[in-house]
Amino acid sequence: MKPVVLVGFVGSVLDSSKHDASRWSKWRPSVAVTMHADLRIDRMILLHGTKHRSLVDFVTQDIAAVSPETLVQPVVLDFEDPWDFEEVYGKLHDFARTQPFDPEAEDYLIHITTGTHVAQICLFLLTEARYLPGRLLQTQPGRGMPDAAGTWAAIDLDLSRYDSIANRFAAATAESASFLKGGIATRNPTFNRLIDEIELVAGRSRAPLLLLGPTGAGKSQLARRIYDLKRLRHQVAGAFVEVNCATLKGDAAMSALFGHRKGAFTGAVVDRAGLLRTADKGMLFLDEIGELGLDEQAMVLRAVEEGRFLPVGADKEAQSEFQLIAGTNRDLVADVASGRFRDDLFARLNLWTFRLPGLAGRPEDIAPNIDYELERFAEREGTQVSFRKDARERYLEFATGPEGLWSGNFRDLSASITRMATLSDAAAIDRAGVEAEIDRLRLLWSGRLDDGDDILSSLLDETRLGQLDLFDRVQLAEVVRVCQHSASLSEAGRKLFSASRQQRRSTNDADRLRKYLARFELTWAEVASIAGR
Repeated sequence: MKPVVLVGFVGSVLDSSKHDASRWSKWRPSVAVTMHADLRIDRMILLHGTKHRSLVDFVTQDIAAVSPETLVQPVVLDFEDPWDFEEVYGKLHDFARTQPFDPEAEDYLIHITTGTHVAQICLFLLTEARYLPGRLLQTQPGRGMPDAAGTWAAIDLDLSRYDSIANRFAAATAESASFLKGGIATRNPTFNRLIDEIELVAGRSRAPLLLLGPTGAGKSQLARRIYDLKRLRHQVAGAFVEVNCATLKGDAAMSALFGHRKGAFTGAVVDRAGLLRTADKGMLFLDEIGELGLDEQAMVLRAVEEGRFLPVGADKEAQSEFQLIAGTNRDLVADVASGRFRDDLFARLNLWTFRLPGLAGRPEDIAPNIDYELERFAEREGTQVSFRKDARERYLEFATGPEGLWSGNFRDLSASITRMATLSDAAAIDRAGVEAEIDRLRLLWSGRLDDGDDILSSLLDETRLGQLDLFDRVQLAEVVRVCQHSASLSEAGRKLFSASRQQRRSTNDADRLRKYLARFELTWAEVASIAGR
């Protein structure tokens, strides 16, 4: 058997007694622990303050009397304030790191009966973190008749050794992972391992997380679920604030993120807190962070590292403590190399980086996500719709096969299920409905869907195009097409609003069209330019 080493404090009260025979009828923890026939202590590391040296000598003599094979090794550990958690933990941590512990050659017991409550807590934490590589030992006096030996119990903090606890923790871990997956029983092993790692990191760290992946891969939904999980665990108290950085342009970006003071610029009629302060004590999700300007990136970095930033027009810094999750579909490594993205911010974000695969890379997960989308449709529309067996088999064959490109990822799947469910008869999607939808998806992915995407791609970059709902893309493409074949903004407005203008007393079709284009950050000049005007 390996030698047993006990580490503990001398009890300045519990271990003291009169120097006469009466002490052998009193329970004294540091002496009592060596009096058990079923507990052998080969060496005792006895921690004590300088002023308790005489008590340590007295205890050492009594241990030698009842257990001569036990070697007592006194170690001086002085505290200016034994109730100061930071000081006690720091000195015990230093002690633990300097000891030549060898778990392969010795067994260790950490005695948590003596010492202040702060010292006992610190011993527990250091043992749990394996700085003290042993089991906890708790001793107590016997009941009834005087008993100098008392009782003892060892506690192993390796929870995997306790079946019922291990099962509960395994269930809780599975529940957390399911929570992050939205309750969808995903089957892709790579994705499931990714979720398990994110769940572990999210529960243990407040460092920034970086979510990479194509548009529509689910970065926003995952960020929200990470926040919800941390809130359930009482790890965040503030709000979840989501920002699409692609929509922050020019001077408005600084104001939106960091706030401004009244009068800081034209139009600043009141103070604005800013999104970073709104996220105080909570979580900030900066989607498409690669679209931020370099000045905004610098201020975000300082806010993350120091919790401070300067609102626009202010002479006093604001404070906000939040956890940052960043998302992007850009290649940030390439952006750093080209100078579009700050290397220091990327280094700060790159501690925990998770790459979400697109739907086409997770064919095993298409079936459970179809069921999930049907459930969402039922909740949203109040109508339960399902597939006929042959229709489901045909749709899955196409969706998981080489033709299933899913370039829009889960947005494409959601739109596809919504269309089929809406057009189905008798609350069941049949084979004909599936074939019609397959034709639609083929056209969409081939880029020949009414050539709308070709028209819009010359005006909007991939990020902005990916943020448009299918409804808006089709409508905007038709508006642009009309503008291309019109000589002026007014002419295009008359064509587009020809029916409704007959029902209005006054008309300003040009202004109406101008406002519509502005919703998508477009101008007449930009739209007309692609037709050579």
